Formats: sequence, C-alpha cells, structure tokens
Amino acid sequence: MEQQGLNLIEIIHKGALATYPLILLSIVSVTVVFERLWSLRNIRSTTLRIAESLIDPVQKGQRDLALAICKQNSNCPAGRIFHSVLERAESHQPETGSNVAVEAMFEESQHLRKHLWILGTVASSAPFIGLFGTVVGIIKAFESMAVSGTGGFAVVAAGISEALVATALGLGVAIIALVFYNYFQTRIAGLTALFRIQVGRILRHFNG
Repeated sequence: MEQQGLNLIEIIHKGALATYPLILLSIVSVTVVFERLWSLRNIRSTTLRIAESLIDPVQKGQRDLALAICKQNSNCPAGRIFHSVLERAESHQPETGSNVAVEAMFEESQHLRKHLWILGTVASSAPFIGLFGTVVGIIKAFESMAVSGTGGFAVVAAGISEALVATALGLGVAIIALVFYNYFQTRIAGLTALFRIQVGRILRHFNG
C-alpha cells in the first residue's frame, strides 16, 4: 500500500482549532512588524539633522527661529522633544529643561513602542497554542484508533505527524515575533539614548 505524503493544507484544516488562530497571529505580527519598520525609518538621521540645525539659533538666542525649526519637523519625535524643551526651558533654570526633556522623551519612547505588546503576546502565547493543537491532535488520533480498532506504528505515526504541525507552526510564529520584538526594543532604546544626548547638547548651548 502506497503511503501518501502529507498535504499541508489538509493538515492545517484538520488542526483548525490551533492552526487557524496561529495563522491569524502570524498575519497580525507581520502587519505590526512592517508598521513599526515604516514608523522608525530615518529617525536617527533626522534627529541628528534637526539637532545640528538648532545649534546656531540656540547659541544666538534666536528662540523663535529654533521653535519654528522644531515645528517644521513636528512629524519626527526629536522635533517634538526639542520643541517642548525650548518652549518651556528657562536659561536661568537649567533643571527645568532637563525635567521637560525627561517627560517628553518618555512620552515619545512610549509612542515608539506602540503595538509592540502585540509581538510580545504572540511570542509568549503562540508556542502554547501550538502545543494545545498537538495535544488535541494526538488525542484525536488515539481516539480514532480506539473506535476503529486498528493500530500499528504507521497509524500512530500519521496521526502524531499531523498533530506536530501545530507545534512547529506555533514555534515558527513565536520565533519571528520574538526576534522582531527584541530588535525593536533594542532599536528604540538606542533612539532614546540618542534623544538624551542631543537634548543635553542643545541645553548646554541654551544655557551657555
């Protein structure tokens, strides 16, 4: 008797209890990844450019010009941070600018982390969903054997191989989500450090 190979579509359909949610989670994860990649593009280079353009007007005390430059770059987190600092900072009270900067940077860092909780949730839950699907699949395989009265290694192996697809799919979805979750966290941490450095640079010139 010729044994047929695994039909992936059929296996996914049979394990719909776990595989369909995992496919949905994978689509959501990919959407979040592309959305964050698009949102974080060019932020580093734009931050350096804005900071460099602010040095001269800040040194010369041209506060209105500096604020105008920040408003022109309000689509960038750095532009909004610099605007908050320059708008509320006082030259004779340098700690005011530092406090404002901390608040603004925290707000922007939270905005940069938007939707990352989804990747974290997928990374932690997908393996368990896959394992649940595998357990259910194995239970169904043994139940089918008990009802039909047939057994043997070939029958057990076929049922288990189908069930293990759910675990493999769950691990694959989780690995992708975890890799990008850590990547975005590291990248955002680097951007936050860059904001802190450039804000300190602006404040030194402002208070100088």
